Amino acid sequence: MASHRKPRPGGTTGAGIRTPALATAALTSMAMLSQTAEAAPRTDHAKPSLEEVEKKVDDLYRQAESATEKYNANKERTGKQRSRVDALREEVARRTDRLNKAREELGSFAAAQYRTGAAAPDTATFLLADSPQDYFDQSQLMNRLTSREKRAVDDYIGEQATTMKKRREAAESLRTLTDSQHDLQTAKTTVQQKLASARELLSRLTAQEKARLAAIEREKQQEAARKAAELAKRQAQQQSDSSSSSSSSSSSSGSGSTGSTTSGAYDTKAEKAIAFARAQIGKPYVWGATGPDSYDCSGLTQAAWKAAGVSLPRTTYDQVDAGTTVSLANARPGDLIFFYDDISHVGVYIGNGMMIHAPKPGAYVREESVYYGGESIIHSVVRPG
Repeated sequence: MASHRKPRPGGTTGAGIRTPALATAALTSMAMLSQTAEAAPRTDHAKPSLEEVEKKVDDLYRQAESATEKYNANKERTGKQRSRVDALREEVARRTDRLNKAREELGSFAAAQYRTGAAAPDTATFLLADSPQDYFDQSQLMNRLTSREKRAVDDYIGEQATTMKKRREAAESLRTLTDSQHDLQTAKTTVQQKLASARELLSRLTAQEKARLAAIEREKQQEAARKAAELAKRQAQQQSDSSSSSSSSSSSSGSGSTGSTTSGAYDTKAEKAIAFARAQIGKPYVWGATGPDSYDCSGLTQAAWKAAGVSLPRTTYDQVDAGTTVSLANARPGDLIFFYDDISHVGVYIGNGMMIHAPKPGAYVREESVYYGGESIIHSVVRPG
C-alpha cells in the first residue's frame, strides 16, 4: 500500500537539528575560514624594524661586554685561588713529611724503651692514639720520658695539629676554587650566547638593510663628533679661566705652585699611556684579551697605563676605584672614562672630547667621541693615581 506520509522538510529535523548535508557544508565553510586565517600574516611574529634590530644588537653587545668583565673578574679570582690551593698543597706536603719524621723519632724511642724494658710500650700505643694530647694527659708516660723525648712528643703534637689545620684550609680552598671555576664557565657561556644572538640577528638583514644600518651609524657618529667639539670648547675655556686664576694667584703670592708640579708629573705619565693606546689602534676587540695582539676595553686601559708605569686592576669594576673621580668638564688626557650604570666599558681620554677604546666584539681599537653611545651612558671620569 502506498505511503501517505508527507516528506520531511529538506533542512531540519524537529528541534532545529541540522541534516548531515548541511552539517557537512558548515564544516567545509569553517575549514575554509580556518585556512584563510592561517594564510593571513600573524602580527605577533611580524619582522622587527631596522631600528629594533639595531637596538637589540647593541643591547646584546653591551650585555656581552658586561659578561666579559664578569669573566675577567672570575678569571682573576680563579687564578689567585688556584695559586693559593697550590701553595697550601705544598705546605701540607711539607708538614706531612715533618710529621712523619717526628713519628719515626717517637717510634725509635718506643722501640728502645721496649728492648731495654725501661718502660711498657706506651709510646707505641701513643703513636696509634686518636688524640695524642688526651692520651698523655690521661697517662703517666710523660713522667717517664727524658727531656729529649718530651721535646719530640711536643714537636709531634704541634706538627700534627698544624698539618690537620693546613689540610682543612686546602680542602676549603679547593671548594672555593671549584666555585670560582663554575662562575668563570658561566660568564664565558653568557658571553658566547650573547654574541651568537647578535650575529644571528645581523645575518637576517638584507644588503639594503645593512646599508641603511650603516647610514644610521654614520649619523650617530656625526652627532657624537659635534658634541665632542662642544665639550672641547668648554674644556678649553675652563682651562683658560683656570690658568688666568692661577697666574693671578702666583703673582700675588710670589711663589710657585706645588700643584703644577704634580700636574706635570701626571701629564708625563698620561702621554706615555696615550702613546701606547694609540699604537694599538686597528687591533681587534677580543673579549678577555689583554694584548699584545688584541684587547677588550679594560685590557687596553690596563696595558696603556702599565706602559706609563702605573698598575691598574684588571676589570672596569676595580679600575673605577683606582684614582680620583673628576667631572667630564675637567677631564684631562689620560683620564679613564667609564660607561653605563654597571660600569661595563672604559676608554682612555685623549682630549678634545675624544678617547681611544676597544669598542665591542667585531670592532677594532679606535679613536672615537666620548659621546659615541650618547651622553646618558657616560658614568664617570677617573684620574689614575
